[in-house]
Amino acid sequence: MDNEDRKVAHILDAALPVFARYGFQKTTMADIARAAGISRASLYLAFNSKEDLFRAGSARAHERTMAEVEAVLDRPGDVVDHIAAAISVFQEGLIAPFSRSENAKELFDANMELSKDITLAARSKLLDLLASALAEAEARGEIDLGAIEARAADLAALIAAAMDGIKHHFGADEPSDKALDLLMRVLRSALKTQIRR
Repeated sequence: MDNEDRKVAHILDAALPVFARYGFQKTTMADIARAAGISRASLYLAFNSKEDLFRAGSARAHERTMAEVEAVLDRPGDVVDHIAAAISVFQEGLIAPFSRSENAKELFDANMELSKDITLAARSKLLDLLASALAEAEARGEIDLGAIEARAADLAALIAAAMDGIKHHFGADEPSDKALDLLMRVLRSALKTQIRR
């Protein structure tokens, strides 16, 4: 990573807690510059606007998170455990940073306004990765999609929809781990998973 990349990464790291604290509308470039320990002029050399900075942060978070999700799903072992871990990585990387903020709704709305293409591409990749993991597990004889008369892509879409429901049902102060555990137990039972040891 060269000096310019390090500078951008430093700014994006500093900006995230500022956005979480003040929300998108109330955050100023001066707030971000102060948090990053740089001048406003230096900040504007890296980013033309708050919107550009926010979009760059969203792109970086999505790229990093999806790489982690892919790595988790590529590991050998129990596919249901890997799906649970992938969902946790996805939520921790893309949902949790803003969901704990009092400004969560505004921040998620800003993300969809400024970075909708990035968000939708990540969601599409998540669906593809989940479907591939399920199809590969079925090909290895670890699960039986026929038991629920479903295709891997359909089950991946259902898992993603359940994730959304869990995200919206549980507030920042209410743990969603139990709901995710229940979802995975139902999934495991329905698929009659039999991991070969």
